[in-house]
Amino acid sequence: MIPLYSSSQIKEADEFAITRLNIPSIVLMENASLSIFNAIRENIRDLNSDELIGIVCGKGNNGGDGFALARHFLNNDYLVDVIYLADEQELKGDALTNFLILKKLSKINKNLKLVKYRTINDISKLRDCTIVIDALLGTGTKGRLKEPYVKIIKELNDLDAIKVAVDLPSGLDVDTGKGEIIFDADLTITLAELKSGLFHSDGYQFSGKIVKGSIGSGPEYFDILETNKYLIEPEDAFLGLPVKEKNIHKYSSGKILIIAGSGKLPGAGMLATRASMRAGTGASILAFPKSIKSIAQSNLKEAIVSAYEDDGTEILREKNISELSERIDWCDAIAVGPGLGREEETQNAVLKLLQKYPKKIMIVDADAIYALKNDKYKKINLKNKILTPHNKEFADLLGITIHELQSDALYWGRTFTTETESILILKGAPTIIFNSEGEIFINTCGNPGMAKFGTGDVLTGILAGFCAQTENIEDSVISSVYLHSLSADLLLNKKSEFGLNANDILENLPNAIQFLRYTIAKTY
Repeated sequence: MIPLYSSSQIKEADEFAITRLNIPSIVLMENASLSIFNAIRENIRDLNSDELIGIVCGKGNNGGDGFALARHFLNNDYLVDVIYLADEQELKGDALTNFLILKKLSKINKNLKLVKYRTINDISKLRDCTIVIDALLGTGTKGRLKEPYVKIIKELNDLDAIKVAVDLPSGLDVDTGKGEIIFDADLTITLAELKSGLFHSDGYQFSGKIVKGSIGSGPEYFDILETNKYLIEPEDAFLGLPVKEKNIHKYSSGKILIIAGSGKLPGAGMLATRASMRAGTGASILAFPKSIKSIAQSNLKEAIVSAYEDDGTEILREKNISELSERIDWCDAIAVGPGLGREEETQNAVLKLLQKYPKKIMIVDADAIYALKNDKYKKINLKNKILTPHNKEFADLLGITIHELQSDALYWGRTFTTETESILILKGAPTIIFNSEGEIFINTCGNPGMAKFGTGDVLTGILAGFCAQTENIEDSVISSVYLHSLSADLLLNKKSEFGLNANDILENLPNAIQFLRYTIAKTY
């Protein structure tokens, strides 16, 4: 796991370096700017010294980093245009020191233009730059941006240049991952350690490639810090893979019951069932309406279709839970929800299943989540339950708007799982996992081609398959989410994101598992 930190923890790290390690703050700024310079040269290839670099500097230490960065470009014979927002008397401390150095350099070095911002037309003067660097605002920025920052960021985003953010894209709250107007970076060089808001919500969209820079204080401070937010690494996904013993047989390698599909949406259950088999489970049974059993049976070769009496309604009803009791007792894990429909009888059946079997491991997806609306989830024991909503489903479950949820998704997800003792997989770009201890795991794989009907059903099947084969549910969840996305990413070697579908991801899962094993074996 790669730990992620809050803005307050990063600020405390600066204070630790200054007060405990006795590193002067001006040295930290010099280290930071040099680190940013090196990161730009390493990550932007074929950057010639005759190309123009534009840097826009704000009033605080982020602007100070920009002033110092300009000097490093000058020292390496680059052409540099710097636009600064603050009057000289507004600058303080290290930012002022680096500005004054740059001011003197501007009088003797013809490669530097130092321009005070007056109007938005000043930003348009950067249109000939190969790279435009955002050094406007730092981690202390909260709330709605004021002018002239809104106009400046919009104008910067319209420039046809490679865009680089110093520490974070201006306009982004690195704690919530949200912002209204945000610098659209191709590359973000974040200082000291990784900030959580860069990797989810608006941060995921606007940060581009994220590279860690250094302030030169070493890792000791962060080694003793506690955090509850992490990025998932390949090693974490590998640890969650079920172990196949030599003496294994089909009933000892995971027994799954999938309650999914209906007359209106028969395919969802079949996708989930097939995915569970690809995930290595030994025995997978799809519970399906009797009147349309032939649809499922003709499409499933390896799995068993267990028909329940639907009296021609083509839906799951409350009485069917008793009818399926032997299958429920037999299985190691249950997946319920994909394609069930939202009829009242079906919702009552889902509630009865959850109430009657509180100790059974269940993946609760799609229409089964809908059954928990209007605070019904508060009356049910959700321990051992894994809920897999997308943003709209989760907002509806909580009884809030999408806007409220997305304003601080980490808060809502953590609050839900700590109160219900469940595991939540909030599907999206990226997918985020929350456990009952308040820990948060952000997926690092996935691509836009996954935004298709059926991909969530495939994830449900993988989850059921892995969870049925092991006692470590949390590791299985992390591995399932990662491998689901990795399978999609590996397919981009053969086709574009436009052509991906749920079945492609399902069929490629064994290759993704093999790729993960090979990657870990090479690493170690």
